Amino acid sequence: MGGLPMTLATTFQLSPQDWQAIVLTIELASLTTLCLLILATPLAWWLSQTTSRWRPAVSALATLPLVLPPTVLGFYLLVLLGPQGWIGQITQALGLGVLSFSFGGLLLGSIVFSLPFAVQPIQHAFEAMGKRPLEVAATLRARPIDAFFTVALPLARPGLLTAAVLTFAHTVGEFGVVLMIGGNIPGQTQVVSTQIYAHVEAMDYAQAHTLAAGMVGFSFVVLVALSLLKKRQDRVLP
Repeated sequence: MGGLPMTLATTFQLSPQDWQAIVLTIELASLTTLCLLILATPLAWWLSQTTSRWRPAVSALATLPLVLPPTVLGFYLLVLLGPQGWIGQITQALGLGVLSFSFGGLLLGSIVFSLPFAVQPIQHAFEAMGKRPLEVAATLRARPIDAFFTVALPLARPGLLTAAVLTFAHTVGEFGVVLMIGGNIPGQTQVVSTQIYAHVEAMDYAQAHTLAAGMVGFSFVVLVALSLLKKRQDRVLP
């Protein structure tokens, strides 16, 4: 009986390759979140303010990754990033080679795949803010760009935080797009989700269980955090 805890600890101990996959996953999720906050914020602002006839089409494109099967999205991204794709041709002309089956390609795919999870919360926060704060800023002779940074962004902070949490969590849980674009190369494109898949393929269920249980715990924490953010947003934007 005394050896049982030690046996369980040994069974569920993470291997160096598991830790490598965890570190790569955190790096990918962090960079994806940073890039999407930079890219999605102006897009969400435009969608929330514009009356352009192109708004429905742009909104649909930004939402498309939400409804497309990951394998379909991953397939077309793989074609675009490949030697014959237009993105692949550009990167080859720049001396960067092709991005498929590389961390750079994985990052680009993650940005595209998680775009709706960044745009929608920020857009909703801007829309909930209403026109009144910007009208007040205009009466004080604030330029539109100044009003955006000093009024709109601070009021939309709960939406930005929600977008950051959702984007990070969604990137951590990616599988189909990651596998299609990056494969499962240890140290380069092997993230937690594909590492679990590799353990299952090898019938190493103990190691798969360790990583999967960690993902369950992480997902629970994310849902609690989103619930708290929602309550905070309801107080800020009644």
